[in-house]
Amino acid sequence: MKLAVVLACFVVFCLAEKPLPCTSPPLLTGRLSVTTNDEKVGIFGKYLYDAVGQRVRLFEMGNFKGQTFTADVLLHFTEAAMYEINDAKRTCKKSPLKADFQPLKIPQNAFRISQTVVGSSSVPGQGLLMNNWSGKLPDKTGDFLTTVTELGCIPVSLTYKTKEFGWVLADFYDNVIGITNPNLLEPPEFCAGAAIDVEEEPRDYLSFYANENRVQSPSIEQSLLNLWNAFKDHH
Repeated sequence: MKLAVVLACFVVFCLAEKPLPCTSPPLLTGRLSVTTNDEKVGIFGKYLYDAVGQRVRLFEMGNFKGQTFTADVLLHFTEAAMYEINDAKRTCKKSPLKADFQPLKIPQNAFRISQTVVGSSSVPGQGLLMNNWSGKLPDKTGDFLTTVTELGCIPVSLTYKTKEFGWVLADFYDNVIGITNPNLLEPPEFCAGAAIDVEEEPRDYLSFYANENRVQSPSIEQSLLNLWNAFKDHH
């Protein structure tokens, strides 16, 4: 009887404990989508996230102002380089990467909005407990709302406001802890001779979208850099 009372108190204590800011697993593989409320941008694809080696690989397709595009990009933050890869043509463009690597995390000064269950809480296994947070973007340009799972701090969604497109919504799904193919986080062999164009302007968070005449189709790395940047810890 005493054991039952102790266990009951332990369960109540755990349920009453407030969620704290957390950091997502350092290695993740999954899919993501990025859309804007002005309907100018729609991006869908696969990502590989490596916080240990500070690398991100993206395989994307999307639509920008009615024009479709595909992209295969490796962001190598330790090299401060971005590789735009075309396997079919065996070509590789290497550009300077201005942004610092930002791990997926909830900042310490974020505000917890609520805790919700997706699905049903009536029966164990029928629902997923999630924490909803809000805060300011690190560069003070706007606000963000984000949702992560209570168990594991797996990213679920991120919404942030920009001057260029209004609200941007990113969804993470089919997430797996770990890297399913580590070779994809290394530049392909045909990228070995690629050299950074020192005269090219380094890529920044919103540099592409702020200048619509720069190229005819958007670079996927801008959307992901925005996502990573929104999780940056102010401290």
